[in-house]
Amino acid sequence: MNTATYTNELIKETSPYLQQHAHNPVEWFPWNEESLALAKKENKPILLSIGYSACHWCHVMAHESFENENIARVMNEHFINIKVDREERPDLDKIYQAAHQLITNKPGGWPLTMFLSSEDQLPFYAGTYFPSEARYQMRAFPDLLQQLANFYHASQNKIDISKANVKQALDDYAKHKMSSLDDISTEPFNLIRAELEQCYDSVHGGFGQAPKFPHFSNIDRLMHHFYLTSKSDEKDTLGLEMILHTLKKMISGGIYDHLGGGLCRYSVDEQWMIPHFEKMLYDNGPFLSTLCDAWQILSENNQVKQDLLIQIESTVLQTADWCLREMQSPEGGFYSTQDADSDGQEGKFYLWSTDEIRQVLEAEELFQAFTKYYGLDRDSNFEGLWNLHIYDDMADVAVNLNISQKKLDKYLKTSKLKLFEHRQKRVRPSQDEKILTSWNALMIKGLAKAGRIFKSQSYTQAAEKGIDFIHKKLWKNGRLIANYKDDNAHLPAYLDDYAFLLEALLELLQNRWRTSDLNWAIELAEILLTHFEDKENGGFYFTSHDHEQLITRSITFSDDSTASGNAIAASSLNKLGHILGRTDYIKSCENAVRGGWLHLAKVPIGHASMMLALEQIFFPPKMIVLRGKRNAIERWKLFVQEKFRPDIICLTIDDTQADLPEELIDKKNMGDVVAYVCSKFQCSSPITDYQQFIELIENNNKYDWSVF
Repeated sequence: MNTATYTNELIKETSPYLQQHAHNPVEWFPWNEESLALAKKENKPILLSIGYSACHWCHVMAHESFENENIARVMNEHFINIKVDREERPDLDKIYQAAHQLITNKPGGWPLTMFLSSEDQLPFYAGTYFPSEARYQMRAFPDLLQQLANFYHASQNKIDISKANVKQALDDYAKHKMSSLDDISTEPFNLIRAELEQCYDSVHGGFGQAPKFPHFSNIDRLMHHFYLTSKSDEKDTLGLEMILHTLKKMISGGIYDHLGGGLCRYSVDEQWMIPHFEKMLYDNGPFLSTLCDAWQILSENNQVKQDLLIQIESTVLQTADWCLREMQSPEGGFYSTQDADSDGQEGKFYLWSTDEIRQVLEAEELFQAFTKYYGLDRDSNFEGLWNLHIYDDMADVAVNLNISQKKLDKYLKTSKLKLFEHRQKRVRPSQDEKILTSWNALMIKGLAKAGRIFKSQSYTQAAEKGIDFIHKKLWKNGRLIANYKDDNAHLPAYLDDYAFLLEALLELLQNRWRTSDLNWAIELAEILLTHFEDKENGGFYFTSHDHEQLITRSITFSDDSTASGNAIAASSLNKLGHILGRTDYIKSCENAVRGGWLHLAKVPIGHASMMLALEQIFFPPKMIVLRGKRNAIERWKLFVQEKFRPDIICLTIDDTQADLPEELIDKKNMGDVVAYVCSKFQCSSPITDYQQFIELIENNNKYDWSVF
């Protein structure tokens, strides 16, 4: 069938995912007022299908059902069919994923298939992937469609009862109550630490069983826990072990692209060997951030193998290079995803036969070294082919081959370059080139951190270019826009857009100073408080007060595929409050923790990112402003930032900066270097002596762990 003979309303959309379905025989509509009004006018239920362009099973269902003329005929006759890109409309996705779980008592996923009442968009049936023919103990999609169409018109009373129950459950889920400040304690730190140890995979690293996700928030929590305990007499050495082992297994595994850089979405097995091959921007930004923090915290500990530090650094640089090479647009923004499929097959771009590798490498010594390191002399791990996965440490491989480790490293670098260049000639995975503000902010933070820690001007400049792109293209009339493609910015921004961008600006400000960035951070903070904050119960709604009215207004404190927007908003506002001396910002962080406290205390492991905001209540961040001559202050800056110090905000403002905001204007230049150090709502006298500065930082960096 030639689907190009059909054209539906999605042809007008900019989303690559929606455009993929623009020539289906299904009469798809986008989610808008006109589509919802049409459903009401024709008294047809809405078939809502939510997915994204890199989703493998979305492609499968599209091919089996949405390209099938007979199935499309049933859909068009009985339903108003609405397609949603979950990356453009996370507000809809969050609501209907929650509804799916309430209706089916099972977690959702993509594709998400919901059946809604035309009257109020409340769901009465839910599912994910449905096969075109009955299999996997699932009904055939066309049979289900006919049954639901009949049920909708014949059993309205039952549907009304079902909708009312879902509506009540969604509203109850969104409800929260601000706890008393006296109820807030440090106990969740111990609880989440115990839960992480309980679900930790001591053999393969990571948390939980297959399918295995990176869960960067969990690793970050362990690093913060280790940092806090290392300032006492109860250093969490087991937590450090879990960090080490997890990162080692992850970056050695097949979930990581050893030739081109970048992390895939998740591993289908517990060994991190075979990934779901799509690469998401929202994974790789936090991946960079976590690896940078890990490199710093691990480099201070003698028990850490030097090989692992080298591997972590190499992974950071390779992944950042991949992002600049393949994910950053000429304008400066970052694309969303790279697909799992290429040339019609999942993972085809990444897979190898030994014959092809031998042919590309040519030299036998290169082939032997590569074979031992990546286990090509073992059984194939993907349908007769190999997805690259490191099996042995370099030292062991070098001994096995009777060569020096230096020579082995040279062989591997040469081999990887040859294979990478050969792979570039293959049919590449498709790329979703829409640019999302929140995901861009995650990558900007990761690149800014990589630029600062590994002293790479190119990464810092790429982060800066990303910030400038957002300000130019996605900042309109004093508000953020969520999505950009083909010179078209649309959709009002969500909590994550504001929170993640505020966090990215604060990270970039610690890399290099730019007053315009601080001023913009203040504007973002004001919008969070004005348009998103729940003044009565604490925390922040996912949508603004003037957003389109949906069946419920989501407010959640838990992490999902990214860190909780509430957590990042709270912790970033707290940091900005300490920079500016704004107690209202600090109070909003406290209120968010109080608003989410019952959830956080009940299920700590689901709220790892909220622990950062909780941490800042008990251990307020220290703020350091360094003023002086550019070359002279670098030494002072390096001392503060060369180690993992998550409780310190260090801003370096050289004497060429003349347009400081009012809150920092009193921190004047005094000689070559002067440090202003503020902690626990009080500031020291200006410090001009380097040794005195070191002593103050080190002596002011101890914690009484007995509060735990």
